[in-house]
Amino acid sequence: MNISGRKSGILLHITSLPGGEQCGTLGEGAYRFVDFLASAGMKLWQVLPTGPVGYGESPYQSAGSCAGSPLMIDLKMVHEAGMLPEYVPSAPLETTACDFDAARADKDKWLRLAFAHEKDRLEKENAYAAWCKRWPWLKDFAVFYALKEEHHLQSWLEWPESALRLRTPEAMHAAEERLQDEIRYIMFQQYLFRTQWQALHEYANAHGIMLLGDMPIYVAADSADVWANAEYFQLDKDRYPERVAGVPPDYFSEDGQLWGNPLYRWSKLKKDNYSFWIKRLASMGELYDAVRIDHFIGFANYYSIPYGAPNARGGKWIIGPGSDFFAAVKKQLPGLHIVAENLGAVNDRVVRLLGYCGYPGMCVMQFGFDGGASNPHNPASVVKNRVIYTGTHDNDTTLGWWQTRSEEEKAAVRLQLENEDLDDTTIVPAVALAAFDTVAETAVLPLQDALMLGSEFRMNTPGTLGAPNWQYRCRCSDLTPALAQTLRELNQRTDRL
Repeated sequence: MNISGRKSGILLHITSLPGGEQCGTLGEGAYRFVDFLASAGMKLWQVLPTGPVGYGESPYQSAGSCAGSPLMIDLKMVHEAGMLPEYVPSAPLETTACDFDAARADKDKWLRLAFAHEKDRLEKENAYAAWCKRWPWLKDFAVFYALKEEHHLQSWLEWPESALRLRTPEAMHAAEERLQDEIRYIMFQQYLFRTQWQALHEYANAHGIMLLGDMPIYVAADSADVWANAEYFQLDKDRYPERVAGVPPDYFSEDGQLWGNPLYRWSKLKKDNYSFWIKRLASMGELYDAVRIDHFIGFANYYSIPYGAPNARGGKWIIGPGSDFFAAVKKQLPGLHIVAENLGAVNDRVVRLLGYCGYPGMCVMQFGFDGGASNPHNPASVVKNRVIYTGTHDNDTTLGWWQTRSEEEKAAVRLQLENEDLDDTTIVPAVALAAFDTVAETAVLPLQDALMLGSEFRMNTPGTLGAPNWQYRCRCSDLTPALAQTLRELNQRTDRL
């Protein structure tokens, strides 16, 4: 699809969709959301990373950056495909929070039954064997996760058998023999995820909706990515990280953010023509029409924190791979469309790199009401090659943000938006209109802002772990024709239809 042109979209993660399971899936709720977007005059649906998650449920800490989350597999669709005859679909749940523990237990029970029903047939199908061989990451991920389950989901850095941590040939051969059925089950899960995703992607494109995915710059320490590609990361001889990722103190956290992801050995990646990254980006290109790369500034300069540090205050900035990396990306993946998440400590090096790449960067309205014309998030300062948001998944909802502003800050917002009467009932439409009315080529609303929801429905609070982060879920009754019409009128008024 053509991703250029003036357009708009909605940010909503797959697990936040309505439906009959304990979290959103790639089933009927996703298709009805595409219909809603089309009726609202939207042309883009942005999701968060879709990989399998672990403790804390963060999509940005996945066991496999190219794998899909089994939680997103729709059981009703598996049933309708004849793979799960005994499953009885449930009516949609009218809940505003996911129950991930229940979803995980229920999904695993039914998917194991589906695998038992299908495995003999699939073993005989050449097409399935070819599909499994198509993905260079699949075997490593399946072996890794089977071993992780064998170790009761313990991090691979804590596995007692050093031979498995170091992936010696003998240990790997023995593990693949011992766990072959579980490995096949995990590969079956990925087959279901990718098959359902492809069907949804085709449906979205047929209805004029592009999918914008999200790709974290870093991968989780406890992941198949690091375990199977240790040479590309700053690890010691025992595979423990030497230095880890994060950001210094900022708007979100006084101590900075200590993410804990192992940092890359960019010199080794460059020697191998960035093959690890190219394969990863190519996999994202299969899923999405465009990919937002989270923490783009890390390619210009990245924040390096000693492993074991209590917070991010003691880190230091290191020069990143810069234009050399993106020259390789452009050469090897010329059709890949990228959005750069250039938020945070944006210095001249970041500005120059974004200019070299030509990718659209991001602006956030909630950051745009101080600093005047020098603030790149100020609506009057926004340029065409940008994606503008009222807020992102890391921000409070716009209503929640407004309600926590001081009277002085509220006065500045009223002045900027030229509306002295702004209050709790009118602030969200006013901020949305200001965002959509900018020259930015793309404007995006989190669904929570389209619904004018408060802080209790925000998606994530950076620097915190666990509930209620990532749990937000919309209801079928939220996606009304009246809301679609309101959004369509917004698009029409701002020339985004």
